[in-house]
Amino acid sequence: MPGSTHPAFAPLAELFEANLADGTDTGASLAVVHDGELVADLWGGEAAPGRAWERDTLVHTWSVTKTMSALTMLVLADRGVVDLDAPVATYWTDFARDDVLVRHVLGHTSGYAGWSEPLDAAGLMDLPYAEAMLAAQQPWWEPGTASGYHMLSHGHLLDGIVRGATGSTLAEQFRTLVAEPMGADFHLGVPEDALGRCADLVAPPQGTIDIAALPEGNLLVPTLANPFIDVGGFCNTAPWRRVSVAAANGHGNARSVARIQSVVSHGGEVDGVRLLSKETLDRIFEVQADGPDLVLLVPLRWGIGYALPHPTAPAVPEGRVCWWTGYGGSIVVNDLDRRTTVAYAMNRMVGHFTSSPRTDGYLRTAFACLEGVL
Repeated sequence: MPGSTHPAFAPLAELFEANLADGTDTGASLAVVHDGELVADLWGGEAAPGRAWERDTLVHTWSVTKTMSALTMLVLADRGVVDLDAPVATYWTDFARDDVLVRHVLGHTSGYAGWSEPLDAAGLMDLPYAEAMLAAQQPWWEPGTASGYHMLSHGHLLDGIVRGATGSTLAEQFRTLVAEPMGADFHLGVPEDALGRCADLVAPPQGTIDIAALPEGNLLVPTLANPFIDVGGFCNTAPWRRVSVAAANGHGNARSVARIQSVVSHGGEVDGVRLLSKETLDRIFEVQADGPDLVLLVPLRWGIGYALPHPTAPAVPEGRVCWWTGYGGSIVVNDLDRRTTVAYAMNRMVGHFTSSPRTDGYLRTAFACLEGVL
């Protein structure tokens, strides 16, 4: 297991090594940034059969991608390019409703959790086409009244706003405003010369969602199935990796996730690069919804762009903390009280939506180790 850790984080390294040894993880990366220092930087296992996970291996992070999209929007808001309280239609003039606000999209309360008309994977990757479908449809519930997780539509909605506000794509704004200034190897659309560094996903066991047990008329099934994405097949191909589906298919590793997101936990500035003011950081913690999520069917507390601590994710600590996780187990947690960001990105997926034993184990261990350096 390559990498390095501060002595206080030795238990985290031991857990990581044990999980790789017993097959809990196939290939993975784990990182902790505390008070500007990379105190844990771990990677190991296999990126694909017969190919080792290297320091610069990239992996599909699923919905941890949303934290990158949200951060980009917050940077645009901080610079006065986008108003979080403005209607989406202010920027995206084709958008059919004028009562959906930018912060509704960032807080998953817009009512646009998915597509009402049938959409396939090819259509999903055609951003102007899929965005036009969203702009023309009506919300699934009254905007601003409840959250319903925007599983795949989140990035398309934000991209539509960004295109209207800036004339360029969300992926381009992320690269120039966030990834490049932070010197971070995270991509919304993997460049051609980096495709060979991508790890292959290992799909979770079948049957992790009991469809028959879901209530009639639920929104989880239409969100999951339209379109259906082949996790262990199509998601391991170059066409999927090249395109930016900014809700779900960002590629990076724990180090790059922690590097970028540490700007949130470190007061908006890292190594002299300021992306956010205190006032914009404070807006993350404005509660947009607190209760049963209409899509995921579990209680969640949403701020602007990030989830906030809630018993649904018991390993996320209380306090001035914001976080989100990805299907299968990837996660990032920003603790502003302790100037700490913890990130985990892996290729072996498990039945994980907001919490699971492997991810929870890493979080609990990381924050327990943190006590040794405070």
